[in-house]
Amino acid sequence: MIGRLVSNVAKRLPSVLYRGSMMTKPQVVFVLGGPGAGKGTQCAKIVENYNYTHLSAGDLLRAERAREGSEFGQLIASFIKEGKIVPVEITINLLRKAMEETMQKDEQKYRFLIDGFPRNEDNLQGWNNVMTGKADVKFVLFFDCGNEVCIKRCLERGKSSGRTDDNRESLEKRIQTYLQSTRPIIELYEKHGKVRCVDASRSVEEVFADVQLILNKEG
Repeated sequence: MIGRLVSNVAKRLPSVLYRGSMMTKPQVVFVLGGPGAGKGTQCAKIVENYNYTHLSAGDLLRAERAREGSEFGQLIASFIKEGKIVPVEITINLLRKAMEETMQKDEQKYRFLIDGFPRNEDNLQGWNNVMTGKADVKFVLFFDCGNEVCIKRCLERGKSSGRTDDNRESLEKRIQTYLQSTRPIIELYEKHGKVRCVDASRSVEEVFADVQLILNKEG
């Protein structure tokens, strides 16, 4: 059932990225770290200072969940509430669509920060199957932060964010999912020399100073 729905959505999406020669390939930086590591905050600062477009996998999924008439809304809601990872086909199609729409509006906007993806091996395999040759992954920007610091930040954020998953029970599940599923992906990229690690337990400005050093060096 999920596979059929996903397949139908994939067929309906525009495929600007598949026209290859007509456009510059998207240049992608995967932004990873535990819940509350500051990924969204730092991505916002990068966008202010560099020519990047920020795409949050989580935000795209939450927007799709809330979209009236969405085939996937209920499915996405149940996965998010349980702290589980949404089926990869849904996430990749949302990311692909967002990149296509951005580049259609402005061909110079071909650099993307993809925040909160890939979260597990299934995500990575799905990305490789769909996007190999259609987008270049430059490196992984990894915000490394202790679990307790992450939980405290999320609980504080939960007071005003309205997010259903910013509560201790969901957070503990999300951290377990991150440790079991996402950390191995970071380690895999590390073996290929593609991880740029930042100590994210510090203040926003201190963290961003390190981020700037990395981005200035990477060009």
